[in-house]
Amino acid sequence: MLATKDLDQFRQQVRHFVADQLPNDLRQTVHQGQMPTRVQLHDWHARLAAAGVLVPHWPAEWGGRGWTVAQQMVFDEEMALGGAPELNAITFDMIGPVLMRFGSPAQQQRFLPTIATGQQWWCQGYSEPNAGSDLAGLATRAERDGQDYLVNGSKIWTSYAQYADWIFVLVRTDRAGKPQEGISFLLIEMNTPGISVRPIVGIHGWPVFCEVFFDNVRVPVDQRVGEEDKGWTVAKSLLEFERLKLARIGENKRRMARVRDIALSRTRGGRRVADMPWFRERFAELESRLIALEANAARFVARQAAGERLGAEVSMLKMRGSRLIQLWEELIVDALGPEAMPLSQEWLEGKAGATLQDPLAGTASSRRFLARGYTIAGGTSEIQHNIMAKQVLAL
Repeated sequence: MLATKDLDQFRQQVRHFVADQLPNDLRQTVHQGQMPTRVQLHDWHARLAAAGVLVPHWPAEWGGRGWTVAQQMVFDEEMALGGAPELNAITFDMIGPVLMRFGSPAQQQRFLPTIATGQQWWCQGYSEPNAGSDLAGLATRAERDGQDYLVNGSKIWTSYAQYADWIFVLVRTDRAGKPQEGISFLLIEMNTPGISVRPIVGIHGWPVFCEVFFDNVRVPVDQRVGEEDKGWTVAKSLLEFERLKLARIGENKRRMARVRDIALSRTRGGRRVADMPWFRERFAELESRLIALEANAARFVARQAAGERLGAEVSMLKMRGSRLIQLWEELIVDALGPEAMPLSQEWLEGKAGATLQDPLAGTASSRRFLARGYTIAGGTSEIQHNIMAKQVLAL
């Protein structure tokens, strides 16, 4: 693990890199709280890949630099504070490491070099209409047909499936035994016949989530990761790393800075919002929560660096981090007041006669509504409380 001094120097290097390399149009898009386009993200991925920092936490043999978790979290934080968009964690932090750990040599050679270029987009097929965070209850089935599986069923809340090239899917291959058994982990190309995608426009007005339908989709057996009926093991390993990343320290700090800027630039009754007691109290509380979250995350990073395997208790980072993002977004809306009322799409299309001081206000309500999903994505907080109660507190 890097010494504190070395990590501070590393932070400065990342900060300068983001300032020099992030395209201005993308920085502006993120600053205004808007959704980057697929073209913008692909261009940014290409820049990061050319600099060797798209997947720096990967081993060198697969195009990475072998960064520690501490370095990766500093990198993510400085990217967020510098105005860069969140990277596609499903592609670079989930399926990549899963293939390194469980994939066959042929699968690794086929996928990892392409993923490392940033030009292959993946989505995650876990949640289903009747089995959200309860993955053991999934019903999408895959039946053997010679050297293929025939996959039938559907997935929901699949983020950005409309842009994805591939999807990794949990399917049921055996209905006997415990619910966690009989699950397999498949890799499926999105242009395979029988797959259809239906974007879901949420209350925020943005097509972030999708339904994905599988109608007799033929998937070669060699696109299964791990053993048949043993996909639960693969899924659990993926979620363990995901929880650590989902503390979202950088994203919380980005929102804290956004709240501060808004409060300093708005007045009510001739008084700055930043000076109003209600705002100061709420801001101080959330800042304290963020400090505590960052300290707790550092504790888990130190444990992992020491070679300790993290258990279910790491879920507390995900629960705290996602809830904190929601609270920041709510404070942004309250600080903006009536400016935050229109949805971004209404403002962008000139509807409702909205007159706003800046584009950031025009996306505030959409971001606040979108943030409601943070305590669902990656495993709902209710399910995570149950997991911690059983596995950590033995209740």
